[in-house]
Amino acid sequence: MKIAAAQTNVSPDISANATSIRTVISEAAAKGVRLVSFCEGALSGYAKTQIATPDDWQVFDWERQEAELRSLAALCRHLRIYAVIGAAHRLQASPSPHNSLYVISDAGELLTRYDKRLLSNSELNGWYRPGTEPVLFDIDGYSFGCAICIESQFPEVFMEYEKSGVDAVIFSSYGIPEHFQIALRAHAGLNCIWISAATPSQEAQFGPAGILGPDGKWAAVCEPSSVSCLALSTLDRSDPRYAVALQKARPWRAQARAGEIYRERICADVRSEDRRSY
Repeated sequence: MKIAAAQTNVSPDISANATSIRTVISEAAAKGVRLVSFCEGALSGYAKTQIATPDDWQVFDWERQEAELRSLAALCRHLRIYAVIGAAHRLQASPSPHNSLYVISDAGELLTRYDKRLLSNSELNGWYRPGTEPVLFDIDGYSFGCAICIESQFPEVFMEYEKSGVDAVIFSSYGIPEHFQIALRAHAGLNCIWISAATPSQEAQFGPAGILGPDGKWAAVCEPSSVSCLALSTLDRSDPRYAVALQKARPWRAQARAGEIYRERICADVRSEDRRSY
């Protein structure tokens, strides 16, 4: 299954963002991609950049964003491709929206939505409201989870997804600086999962969009200077490059975490040990 992490320009203009996303979705479909993901705020714009103050949510054009989301869904249906698109999500009970990822199916339907759970300190100050749940979805026999930006700094997010049996995590961020890259490589290698990392082109000089393999190495990366780019890779559990990670390390680590293999050995050792020896 071929997936892609997108690197697109994000502006304050929702329609211009949608046009960029449409172009990349079409390019991805032409290359045989089944799932393409975009950065956080790819459609709506992101806090402190395109959204200048928290009060700007009060005049945000939610109707325009809804119309563009429906247009993007129609394109996904036409091209038979899945897309994960970063955008704010309006809440009726709060002036602050969720920072969300919309997962659109190849039938043009909203498959699910992930709301960022672990917000930064500044995001909590009127910019966004936190979500509450992880999200899992399946495509063509492969299972995915979602994470956003600073959640890269919380190992438990990726460990939780690994325990849930995901093959890959869709990671969307407004920038992937070096410490994010280091953490993502560790999460991919320790949990033996793919991570597809999308970022905006204006932040790509600090870390471009790319896809990590379950060995913790970059399988594909965009050019940092590219305004519009796709990092492409194929999910394949039988890929010999990942035989150790997927067929040995991941199942063994699951056994080790469960602990039974150690408890059995400890019990046997205790029965045979002479407690009077040094």
